[in-house]
Amino acid sequence: MKLPFLWGSATSSHQVEGQNVYNDWWEWEQAGKLKEPSGEACDQYRRFADDIRLIADLGHNAHRFSIEWSRLEPEEGRWNEEAFEHYRQVFEALRAKNIEPVVTLHHFTNPVWFMKQGGWLNPKSTEYFGRYVERVVRAYGGYARIWVTINEPLIYIYHGYLAGLWPPGIKSFSESIKVFRSFIYAHIEAYRRIHEISKTEFGVRPWVSIAHHVTYFQPCKAGSLLDRLSVYCRNWFFNDLFIDGLKHGFLFFPGIACERLPARGTLDYVGINYYTRNFIHHVGLSGEKLIGDICDDGHHADQIKEKNAMGWPICAEGLYRVLRRAKKYRLPIVVCENGICAHDDEQRVRFMRDHLAMTRRAMAEGVPVRGFFYWSLLDNFEWAHGFGPRFGMVEVDYRTQERKIRRSAHEFTEICRKIEQDEQQHAT
Repeated sequence: MKLPFLWGSATSSHQVEGQNVYNDWWEWEQAGKLKEPSGEACDQYRRFADDIRLIADLGHNAHRFSIEWSRLEPEEGRWNEEAFEHYRQVFEALRAKNIEPVVTLHHFTNPVWFMKQGGWLNPKSTEYFGRYVERVVRAYGGYARIWVTINEPLIYIYHGYLAGLWPPGIKSFSESIKVFRSFIYAHIEAYRRIHEISKTEFGVRPWVSIAHHVTYFQPCKAGSLLDRLSVYCRNWFFNDLFIDGLKHGFLFFPGIACERLPARGTLDYVGINYYTRNFIHHVGLSGEKLIGDICDDGHHADQIKEKNAMGWPICAEGLYRVLRRAKKYRLPIVVCENGICAHDDEQRVRFMRDHLAMTRRAMAEGVPVRGFFYWSLLDNFEWAHGFGPRFGMVEVDYRTQERKIRRSAHEFTEICRKIEQDEQQHAT
């Protein structure tokens, strides 16, 4: 499938739609587990047409968004046709503006009924997810060609099953490994169904991948072989393991799991979410110690010039480095998320300029980047952090739901249009 260089912004259903009352995050919020609930969020479920007109006015040629599983299947086996009709209208509105939909099928939220049956620890989780994916592709395969099956599986696993900070609030390494395996098999099953249905019913060869959170790791001491070993191991565990398993069809956890998967090559592109860099120091040669530990920021104050509003170090060069590493997969690469929460829009402008410049640098060196999505279109509900962080290229007044386009949005459009034009000239 040949597509132009795709560029635009990204959102996720629970963070923008509002009133997602059938999912586990809503239940978590209502139980008082967070400082503030999502509530109406950005009210996009009702305001989607206006937001899509806004996207079109900014000139984006693509938009990444997620479908809310719990809206489509609020109870096991009961499909909500009104919700299906809603998302059909979203697809049609995007296509009417010549905006390519990039569809995420799982972005951190799950139906409550699914979680009450064990969620991703249930051996039937792959079957449940596959059934949902099939219904979605049959409904929207005529509109969508690019799919993200699972957003940031390791981030979800860490927060939900290891640290216990997100629903379901479990703190267990062994359970985390089980969910990792479930996600691997769920992706493979989704990949199979998306390809089969797209080809047989719509005559389309789709692009299917995950959106994988990748961090740029550097050794605390550049000259330390042990720090470099820890960076190597951390890269393998956090940045490579999931992608390698899907690419090569082999799942390997030393001392825990070693199995051949039912399929290999179940990625049509590599989806990357990049935000920050960490410095790593060695702490030991056994077990989890091999991946080292993250240095205190003060230890590298001379190298950390700037942070976002949540305290994450900003390192544009890190995006260049992770794109260069991803070239080894010999697949197209899509930056599915890259963005900053900032109180000052001028900081957002600098962030965009620097990260897009590093993306262009990688492309000039032969890295096959085929898309770039800024996170996020709108200020939105930032999970456990609530509404404080402001990631949007469009400001949202949560009291009135008024949208206000920031200067950074126009800056982003200007740069991405130039990349798109350069790619078109290069193709001819």
